[in-house]
Amino acid sequence: MSVLSFSSGDSRRLDGLLDRAERNLQALELFSGYLNLCPRFITLDDVQGLAKDCRLSTRDAYRLLCAAACGLDEEAESEDQGMERDYFRPGIHELDPAECRADPYYQTIRLPNVQKNGWRMGYRRIEPCEAFTADNLLLLPDGREVPQLGYFLEAFDAPMVEQDGREWMTVTPSERNTMLGDIAAARGNVAVFGLGLGYYAFMVSQKPEVARITVIERDPAVIALLREYILPQFPNRQKITLVQADAYDYAAHMQGFDTAYVDIWHDVLDGVEMYLKMKRLEPASPQTRFLYWIEPSMLAWLRGMALMEIAENETGPMLQTIGPVRDYDDLCEKLSQDGIRRIAARIPLEIARR
Repeated sequence: MSVLSFSSGDSRRLDGLLDRAERNLQALELFSGYLNLCPRFITLDDVQGLAKDCRLSTRDAYRLLCAAACGLDEEAESEDQGMERDYFRPGIHELDPAECRADPYYQTIRLPNVQKNGWRMGYRRIEPCEAFTADNLLLLPDGREVPQLGYFLEAFDAPMVEQDGREWMTVTPSERNTMLGDIAAARGNVAVFGLGLGYYAFMVSQKPEVARITVIERDPAVIALLREYILPQFPNRQKITLVQADAYDYAAHMQGFDTAYVDIWHDVLDGVEMYLKMKRLEPASPQTRFLYWIEPSMLAWLRGMALMEIAENETGPMLQTIGPVRDYDDLCEKLSQDGIRRIAARIPLEIARR
């Protein structure tokens, strides 16, 4: 017996939703595989050569080369044609490095190349046509969740900080684009959980409607790096206070903040559990608006877990938290971004460990 009892019409609509979720997962695997395994596979010569030979734009040439590198055969397989049309076309972007260079942080801050206590600060070269994440997932009305991949046609030196070889932040389109909305939303007294290169703190400190910023960071080494090399370059550094503390301990007892921005994870995979834990602490600060880095992508991940339970005919932690579902439209509302956000504080942490 199905975990959801729907009419025949709603059951057909649900089948379509599950098919789309499966395609979303396939697309994510293709994009992630390329980004993680061979982001420099396509070269500028490849792109320019194909564009010239086939009279294509460089964007179309790159997209076709990327699809081929991911194993898609557009001429022989209709499913591959659909994947290229539905995901690669809206998901691959030729970006202008001049926009990154015009960013206020990039214009103002100059990083030394230093290493201390396992942390390294400096610049990382992004080669021409090297792929990188460009933004949060693009969520489309038809249920598609399209990964966003970007590249430049020229080399770009990105400000970077890493710990033991693992990048924690680079000032690239991914960091900029995924923070823009949360920067715009900051007001009053702002708590920032997670330091990185201080990009978010720098950007919101430029806003006249932001009075002060308290940055909470657990690692004293990264605080020392920012205090010595970066904070003195902030035009509005008088607004900023650095606090060494555990994010959850501080959030459980903080007072007087209008906005809280949380960025203490590396990506979705390690961030979901931390996101759910922080959501449980929101009621302790009812006057504070909480904002979360890459929250749209984490909500999409949680929705995917719910759809997986439905596909496997299993009432797991997501469906138990969602509760009774009347019909297909009710399910879609409960699986929307806002619907999952409303129940996030009650979702069992075990969901992130599956």
